[in-house]
Amino acid sequence: MEKFVKLNTTAVPLPIEDVDTDQIIPARFLKATTREGFGENLFRDWRYNQDNTPKADFILNNPVYSGKILVAGRNFGCGSSREHAAWAIHDYGFKAVVSSFFADIFRGNSLNNGLLPVQVSDAFLDQIFSAIEENPQVALEIDLEKQTLSIPTKNLSEHFDIDPYKKVCMINGYDDIDYLLSQKSLIEQYENRQLAGSH
Repeated sequence: MEKFVKLNTTAVPLPIEDVDTDQIIPARFLKATTREGFGENLFRDWRYNQDNTPKADFILNNPVYSGKILVAGRNFGCGSSREHAAWAIHDYGFKAVVSSFFADIFRGNSLNNGLLPVQVSDAFLDQIFSAIEENPQVALEIDLEKQTLSIPTKNLSEHFDIDPYKKVCMINGYDDIDYLLSQKSLIEQYENRQLAGSH
């Protein structure tokens, strides 16, 4: 996985609450077993008409908005537990999703797939949406080491929580196996002490 330390980028606003995983990636696209290619069907039924022409009024089809952060309404990623939802968002090019509440399973799937879920207060989420509406080119900055999300031009910042183990994995670009391998010498030292103590 890619390392995630700091991200400074514009953002795409999706001020819709209760976005479920079937809206993120419809069930009919779950046939593949690898993570690639899901991005083209992200929000498929919101992005495209029945004849596959883009819907002009959907945010991802609006060239004014771009960036590596998706800012979504409250209760993002609810519904079924499909990991493909995180795959699709990451494959589309987003590195982080910001919301004031995430479904637990979606949060876990995101962290396992290199997508950072940043949970902020409802008030700060409103400030982010307002800042983007005022200026679609406004940059957001996520500092994972400090666990802060900022709008530098507005001098606004908020702290967010993340599981300490997942934080280490994201900063180092580890999956669970990589993390275990990174601890190999410590594991070996422990094993050797156990063996020495048993004689």
